[in-house]
Amino acid sequence: MNAPRKRKASAPSRTNDPDKTKQDIIEVATREFAENGLSGARVDEIAARTRTSKRMIYYYFGSKEKLYVAVLEEAYTRMRRIESNLDIDHLPPLEAIAELAGFTFDYQTGHPDFIRLVMIENIHEGAHIKRSKNIQRLNVTAIDALRRIIARGQEEGVFRDNLDPIDLHMTISALSNFNIANRSTFSTIFKHDMASPRALSSRRAQVIDVIVRYVSR
Repeated sequence: MNAPRKRKASAPSRTNDPDKTKQDIIEVATREFAENGLSGARVDEIAARTRTSKRMIYYYFGSKEKLYVAVLEEAYTRMRRIESNLDIDHLPPLEAIAELAGFTFDYQTGHPDFIRLVMIENIHEGAHIKRSKNIQRLNVTAIDALRRIIARGQEEGVFRDNLDPIDLHMTISALSNFNIANRSTFSTIFKHDMASPRALSSRRAQVIDVIVRYVSR
């Protein structure tokens, strides 16, 4: 009499969650691109750290360059999403501009990878951002928010005339990202710890003060 065959153990079921997989890939790719640039980043490394495969990454994103664009889009989306939650439209104009300047400084200080990605994209002369309508649309909202603050401030007579929202956005960004973009060189040359809590607090107050004084009548 033949012995009954043993049933093969069934393989554990695998949860198929493409959105989570793509998000995990973007998270790891953000660090890889920020640390090594577009040319130096390795898709093999991204695959290993996300427990996926190059084939799956290319399936979801198409190419290394398209993955890089997706990383840029996610970086800008996160910043603008948090920025949109600021309740600045209900603040007096000078308080609103101070709140926005402080937020920008805090966000960029807390997200150095964002600054590095922007620097890397500037090395490529914005070639990849040009391909993304999403990034261009996202940044229009930031300019619109500044335009509303400027209009209210001028109506109330507390802001000076001839303020351009794009120029103001540029100034806030420049003052805020210097602490990250130039930290290594500036700290080494001047023996100044730019990352200490005291230095960050002082610099943040300076940035806000410069912006408020610039817009004030």
